[in-house]
Amino acid sequence: MKILVTGGAGFIGSAVVRHIINDTNNEVVNLDCLTYAGNLESIPGATECERYSFEQVDICDKEEVLRVFEQHKPDAVMHLAAESHVDRSIEGPGAFIQTNVIGTFNMLDAARGYWNALPAEQKKSFRFHHISTDEVYGDLEGTDDLFTETTSYAPSSPYSASKASSDHLVRAWGRTYGLPVIVTNCSNNYGPYHFPEKLIPHMILNALHGKPLPVYGDGMQIRDWLFVEDHARALYKVVTEGVIGETYNIGGHNEQSNLHVVKTVCALLEDLAPEKPEGVAKYKDLITFVKDRPGHDVRYAIDASKIEKELGWTPEETFESGLKKTVEWYLNNTSWWQNVLSGEYKLGRLGQAG
Repeated sequence: MKILVTGGAGFIGSAVVRHIINDTNNEVVNLDCLTYAGNLESIPGATECERYSFEQVDICDKEEVLRVFEQHKPDAVMHLAAESHVDRSIEGPGAFIQTNVIGTFNMLDAARGYWNALPAEQKKSFRFHHISTDEVYGDLEGTDDLFTETTSYAPSSPYSASKASSDHLVRAWGRTYGLPVIVTNCSNNYGPYHFPEKLIPHMILNALHGKPLPVYGDGMQIRDWLFVEDHARALYKVVTEGVIGETYNIGGHNEQSNLHVVKTVCALLEDLAPEKPEGVAKYKDLITFVKDRPGHDVRYAIDASKIEKELGWTPEETFESGLKKTVEWYLNNTSWWQNVLSGEYKLGRLGQAG
């Protein structure tokens, strides 16, 4: 089986590519345009694998997308390529519309033409798996409520609105054209190789540099945290075993407030990196409450019972075990994040427009 993974140099995409290379016998084609958050160093050893190939292509370039389909002839598509950071979407929403909406349209259109031309048996087995987010559902009001696969969409940010748009396009291509599509919506991912604009790596690296740990508002926003390698296993299960036309929610069963996450990172660093930057008595002293971002949702939480019952997937990591592995990885892989920080991103806070 040959799987075309878009965004395979990104955080979740690279975890998927690593899983396919290391834990399966399938071939993988990594299509990524290598924006600021794309990093081929997140797939160590890939170039030595005969089952791996890389295409530096922007999904907004329709001709190049068509060429990749024709040249590599995939048996399935896992579409992860997306602009994904809420704060960046607040400051510059245009890029999110281009990549997440227009780019997804290009992928669907190319896939449909390719799929229609396949021989009957290959056509029957082809899959287009669209990977999305729980943020499309908006804000949970009740403390006991959970997002299910039938929860209505109510996106709050330009990012989540662009992902909701792409979800609707995928389902429309399935219903109107018969394209064999599957959609997954996941909770907040964390783990190794996470670009440091996101909450957990941002806090780890700021703390190690003695910089403030900015917490939005009162820090009581709740998220369900999913270890990225657990997510990669789930996504592979969906593309190989999932039912065409279905949606699967993927969550880690780990609801935590943002403030608790930051405090837990600080506690782990006290144990794992006791030699602090000059002037820092305790890592938690660096916590700084800052102005909340516009339209900030209060709570997300996933009901992942469907994928557990129908496909037999459950997360292996608890929040505690996964977060410890994550902090240890950043402490042991300084060259990876130092290379990232030497570029465009400099541990600054975004998302204050409004």
